[in-house]
Amino acid sequence: MTLSEKELLEADDGRLEELFRMSPPGDIPKGPMEGTAIIGAGSWVARPVALLVGLAVWRGKVFYPEAGYLSNRLSPLDMLAIVATVTPGPSLLDERDCIVIDYSRTSLVVGAVRDELRQVGPDLYLGLIWVNRIKIGWFTLKPPGAENAPQEG
Repeated sequence: MTLSEKELLEADDGRLEELFRMSPPGDIPKGPMEGTAIIGAGSWVARPVALLVGLAVWRGKVFYPEAGYLSNRLSPLDMLAIVATVTPGPSLLDERDCIVIDYSRTSLVVGAVRDELRQVGPDLYLGLIWVNRIKIGWFTLKPPGAENAPQEG
């Protein structure tokens, strides 16, 4: 089954968790990836929040797998900031392998954040956001040029 980012944006939390649990970690992405935040999964707020976050705050990540880190793409200016380490490791959700994005050693501001990725499609990753080991939301990542931004309507 091939999933689209639109389907992930419309899925509820239970469905996203099910997909995350059944997906492999995949390879650590390389280079820029476009992101979409999924906050309030399955509710009416998910799409407007995704649009707002994508326009004003977070645009994705740039991975440097050989060096073991990434930078986040922020603001309409696409500035690189908020570095994290990137390594394979066990998920807090199910202890199975995933790609762990850890800010605890690289950022005083977001040091309590840990993201986890699994590959849910050929060029599509589903990310899980933890703050102090509490699940707070999801996000998707796709390579540039792929249909990624949430569409209105």
